Amino acid sequence: MRRQMISAVLVFGLAATMSAPARAAADPHAVGHRAGAAVYPTTIRLPNGFQPEGIATGPGPFAYFGSMADGSIYRADLRTGVGAIVNRGSGTQALGLKTDPRGRLFVAGGAGGDARVLDTRTGRVLASYRLATGPSFINDVILTQGSAWFTDSTNPVLYKLPLRGGRLPSAAVRIPLTGDLVYQGDPGSPDSAGFNANGITPTPDGQGLIVVQSNTGGLFRVDPATGTTRRVNLHGESLPEGDGLLLSGRTLFAVQNRLDIVAVLRLNPTGTEGRVERRVQDARFALPTTVAAFGSRLYLPNIQFFSPGPTPHISYNAVAIPRP
Repeated sequence: MRRQMISAVLVFGLAATMSAPARAAADPHAVGHRAGAAVYPTTIRLPNGFQPEGIATGPGPFAYFGSMADGSIYRADLRTGVGAIVNRGSGTQALGLKTDPRGRLFVAGGAGGDARVLDTRTGRVLASYRLATGPSFINDVILTQGSAWFTDSTNPVLYKLPLRGGRLPSAAVRIPLTGDLVYQGDPGSPDSAGFNANGITPTPDGQGLIVVQSNTGGLFRVDPATGTTRRVNLHGESLPEGDGLLLSGRTLFAVQNRLDIVAVLRLNPTGTEGRVERRVQDARFALPTTVAAFGSRLYLPNIQFFSPGPTPHISYNAVAIPRP
């Protein structure tokens, strides 16, 4: 998401989700697929004022949503659309999310410069990490190569949490980014020119990382050992407004948030080359920020923009589309 959202978010603050209902029913107007008693709605209502930015799915038919307003975490049952807040945020944001098979949720803390790990069953905070002490925007997270990796849209660096034997570390490792990925704009400016690395995912062969740069539309392969970056050859294409990334085999789904588009790319195994095969739109997209998969569907949270700004009474949702 964009840095110009931060000032509105901080003013809006904790009141957003504190005034939201603890539970949200399945959208009665949504079209679903029945499987026994399950409906699997294609639109999932989220608490009023929630400002969803991140999403993670699993284990099981559950989705977790992070609030850009106050950092709360909302869990929804994808079979029914019913959900509840499982962790009430402390005021810092909850942006990129990822779950692991151990039932842990890794959360990127946005402008708070932090990350935390939660128990998906109880919502209890298992560990917290201070990643940056100055201006920062910890935007997204991926689990690969036995580590959790976080992007920073303000500073050219990745933060690594080594998970040796699955154990949570005492501190993060800072890996500076060098090479083709050059940060643009003034990171202290409220406009979007200073908004850089955003979504992150592994390469198809699992040996590298891929990062999208929102303000230039560039896609970059990162050597996880050195932080050296190399531009992915997209054969003349680019991904402006690139946000969340999701890899499935050699297919990469890239959300272009302000454009209300999901780009579908085919990558080579090493992630050094790719081609945009198609771009998917949906009438229900309202600035989708990222994407997660469950079964034959993709799920995208809509953060939407409102003038003069968000209020605790604005409704939010996530939508499901067939996997392209």
